[in-house]
Amino acid sequence: MLAGKGFKNVLNMAGGIKAWDDPVAMGPQEQGLALFDGAESPENTLLIAYSLEAGLRDFYLSMTEKVQSIPVRDLFQKLSEIEIKHQDRLFDEYLLISGKRVDRDSFDKQIAVFAVEGGLTTDEYITLFKPDLDSPGDVVSLAMSIEAQALDLYSRASERGGDERSKAVLLKIAQEERSHLEQLGQLFNDL
Repeated sequence: MLAGKGFKNVLNMAGGIKAWDDPVAMGPQEQGLALFDGAESPENTLLIAYSLEAGLRDFYLSMTEKVQSIPVRDLFQKLSEIEIKHQDRLFDEYLLISGKRVDRDSFDKQIAVFAVEGGLTTDEYITLFKPDLDSPGDVVSLAMSIEAQALDLYSRASERGGDERSKAVLLKIAQEERSHLEQLGQLFNDL
């Protein structure tokens, strides 16, 4: 099933999910969906997603000041730069869909969501996953968890109904989150 969805490296675990002995997704199914009520326009959908990316970038930048390890500090800086690329992509999509001519600074002033991808605050992620912030592996694992939550959130939000164009935008963003996960997986493998 996963291979059919575009995942290239799928491993089967002996015993299936019942044998899984690590953390699983937590929280109610409605978690984060308050950000998307199903009635927002495609433009507002992109603005919310852009805001979530900005929140995650701000989190990564704030962490560069809190950690002592130079390699981890550099990793947080790299992760923040990746989020800028994600924001660039969403901003370009916003301009394309809306047909508006707005500069980036004006667009940035519209940010209205104070959470990160997946719909949680940064403190909630830290409390939930309890990463060792001196471990590059834990930092990348945290980033992967956030991206996975985002993939899940955008997929669930697309099922809420509403404007078909907004649903298509959410599904496209979810697909991009899948590629972000693949990039982080490669970064994890490179550590």
